[in-house]
Amino acid sequence: MTNAITLLAAGEGESQNPLLPATYDIVWSIVCVVIIGFLFWKYVVPRFQTVLAERSELIEGGIKKAEQAQAEAKAALEQYHAQLADARSEAAQIREEARTQGQAILAEMKEKAQEESDRIVAAGHNQLVAQRQQIVTELRGDLGRTAVELAEKVIGEQLSDDAKRSSSIDRFLNELDSVTADSASGK
Repeated sequence: MTNAITLLAAGEGESQNPLLPATYDIVWSIVCVVIIGFLFWKYVVPRFQTVLAERSELIEGGIKKAEQAQAEAKAALEQYHAQLADARSEAAQIREEARTQGQAILAEMKEKAQEESDRIVAAGHNQLVAQRQQIVTELRGDLGRTAVELAEKVIGEQLSDDAKRSSSIDRFLNELDSVTADSASGK
């Protein structure tokens, strides 16, 4: 046992824990980490922060642009809807004006057609009156001659004298007119 104790006492000074590194390794490792940390803090972190700031500004700017574009699109859509409503209103007004003008034109055409019809009827009536007058005149002449011939045959004398003939014809026609007027009035 004494041997074992002596061995242990001698081994304690020489043996090291395998899980812990040597002291000089720890010191040099700390120096390297401090130097790398300092360089990282001095050069890398500011660049990293600059890049992050630029990206965040870019993202924020993109968001602002997107919001602005969305607002512009919404305003354009509202303007489009307003123009569409105005166009529909204007189209309805144009249709109504066209309908009113069409009705006015139709009324004017009817009026012109009625005037033309009245003019044609009046011209036809005037023509009929003129033709009737002409026929009555011709018939009176023919009737007068026929009456004179018949009267000559009945009376047996010549009615060649114009005065006698005229008075006989006028008397006969007056009697004929009175008979026609009496029959027309219902007597």
